Amino acid sequence: MMIARKLANWGVLAVAATVILIFALPSYRQGEASIAGKTAEDFPLDPAGKPARLSDLRGKVVVLNFWASWCPPCVEETPALNHLEKYIASRNAMVLGISIDDDFSAYRKFLKDQNVTFTTYSNPAMKKIENDYGTTMIPETYIIDRHGKIARKVVGPQQWDSPEMLAYFDALLGQS
Repeated sequence: MMIARKLANWGVLAVAATVILIFALPSYRQGEASIAGKTAEDFPLDPAGKPARLSDLRGKVVVLNFWASWCPPCVEETPALNHLEKYIASRNAMVLGISIDDDFSAYRKFLKDQNVTFTTYSNPAMKKIENDYGTTMIPETYIIDRHGKIARKVVGPQQWDSPEMLAYFDALLGQS
């Protein structure tokens, strides 16, 4: 009787731990509806040697991707982000990568080693744009519509050039 009770208790704990784990996994949290429709936090950037702000990109769909050179999942999704950039660029959209690296030389090395073709920005002195967005893990991506509103938040690495993602962007880019 005592052994059966202990096994039952352990079984209940295992089920509870499994439920908590499922809700904590990034794949469960994709598209977090709680931030959809909020205005994207504005911030200064200087990706091409010219001072600008995120708000200057209104009218474009922006795929705002937070990443770091030391992040294996970021390396994993970089080729798909390059492909996505090529797919959406002609339709007034862009990928904007924000590196959270503190080491600028590691950032530059990553860009070269991974053959990054989308626009990127890093400024270790300007601490932590990602905190303003509530980013808790990287890679984390915010899809910002043409009006500067967050359409979707995506946690974790993605296959950005998958048929499902391309269909999502086709629909988003078809909106005015």
